[in-house]
Amino acid sequence: MNTTELYSKRFAELFEVGSKITPQNNGDGPVVDSEIFQEWAVSVLNLFSIAFGENNTHFRAFKYHYDNFHGWAGGFSKCWGVFKAAKNDFEGGYVLSVERTISGEVLGDFILLAKNALKSNNVYVAAVLACAALEDALKRYARANSLNVDEKPMQEVVSALKAKGLVSGASKTLLDTMPKIRDYALHANWEKISPPDVSSVIGFVEQFLQENF
Repeated sequence: MNTTELYSKRFAELFEVGSKITPQNNGDGPVVDSEIFQEWAVSVLNLFSIAFGENNTHFRAFKYHYDNFHGWAGGFSKCWGVFKAAKNDFEGGYVLSVERTISGEVLGDFILLAKNALKSNNVYVAAVLACAALEDALKRYARANSLNVDEKPMQEVVSALKAKGLVSGASKTLLDTMPKIRDYALHANWEKISPPDVSSVIGFVEQFLQENF
């Protein structure tokens, strides 16, 4: 089970728990059981923090209503509304997770190193760095879209992305040539790699990271 599937499973579990929190009238108005609410809400905050990060709008909104909860049903309703919005946005693919953000930053560092190596005429070093970043980026993107690509060669990863319609147009055409460059780089076939080849990989990965990470 990949990370996205794990988060989706936890969202479903917490949705089921939250849907069973039923307000009761205590004479002064509708209230919810504080112990049950606390258990649910803390688990929601934990999920939001690892899936989205604490600077995310969903996390901050939920935390605000959680901090101002005093047992009344209205306070729970506000938390419940934020939770459902977060669940829908996550399942719709509209929230960039912290994992993907961090991945993008790390891979961006690899590309920066590759660019510097190429400028210094260390073509082979640049090729290895750029191709490693490319393969990792493609696999992370595929896993984020529920594709099982673990242990698969790059060409199969590319084919899986194409089959699901996750790459198209110019990107699709460029990707057709890159598995061969990757194989040359990682198998030390240096005579078959040129600076323009490496530049094309670097340019592609930079654009890919901007669009998807």
